[in-house]
Amino acid sequence: MADDGRLTLVSLVVFLTLSSALGQTPVVLWHGMGDSCCNPLSMGSIKGLIEKQVSKVYVKSLEIGDNIEEDTVNGFFLNCNTQISMVCEMLAKDPKLQNGYNAIGFSQGGQFLRAVAQRCPSPPMINLISVGGQHQGVYGFPRCPGGNSTLCDEVRRLLNLGAYIDAIQDRLVQAEYWHDPMNEDEYKQKSVFLADINQENKMNATYKTNLMKVKNIALVKFLDDGMVQPRDSEWFGFYNPGQAKTVYNLTQSKLYTQDLLGLKQMNEAGRLHFLASPGDHLQFTEEWFISNIVNKFLK
Repeated sequence: MADDGRLTLVSLVVFLTLSSALGQTPVVLWHGMGDSCCNPLSMGSIKGLIEKQVSKVYVKSLEIGDNIEEDTVNGFFLNCNTQISMVCEMLAKDPKLQNGYNAIGFSQGGQFLRAVAQRCPSPPMINLISVGGQHQGVYGFPRCPGGNSTLCDEVRRLLNLGAYIDAIQDRLVQAEYWHDPMNEDEYKQKSVFLADINQENKMNATYKTNLMKVKNIALVKFLDDGMVQPRDSEWFGFYNPGQAKTVYNLTQSKLYTQDLLGLKQMNEAGRLHFLASPGDHLQFTEEWFISNIVNKFLK
């Protein structure tokens, strides 16, 4: 009996030690176009808010490059697939993430983190939160985020020159999730990123298997979004082929009806969450973020 008692006590100590060491599930952030990992007015503020609300949580805000300037420029001009590979390596090497992490992607960071989930299941992503991500791409570039007009003018010039020209596809991030409803065939043939992660040309069963390992996917749509065209892309909707006015929703898409990524199964199981936020692109209050994101998916 004494041995059993000592064993029980040892087991309890081990359990408490491991619980203390593991703490809260870590959080990984990926910023949007024109932003950086550590801007005190954006990602720095979000990181601080999460750390304040979730005691002792480890928050990693991804920096793509060696400094903030590189990180910002790479959000425009470093191939998406290269960025995904870089992040997969970063996550795999971080010892604090090996038991799993929650991921929050802002704007284009939303679809980038989905690609991470599909391509790199280790370490495991627990919850994926996409805040204004464009999961069916964009067909328009109405205004510049972050006030960097020089970079945005170059993006517009290249998109106007031809989003599906090989040299532009390889160089320009926004061209790699450019989805032209007037020419669906060219989009499917030439898109080096979005067409791949959306299973447009061939079925990659691993993508579906890996994405379905995520416990929950939350998609945030901004109801007055004036940057993302169409804003329905934030909930996996897009323009019907051949025009740019009427849209279809996720449940009407081939991605859903053929369940190419497992989204139908996840939705029917209550693991796919559609959240709406009033206001323009990435414009939300701390109260909204705490109530809808932190309390529901991070704690």
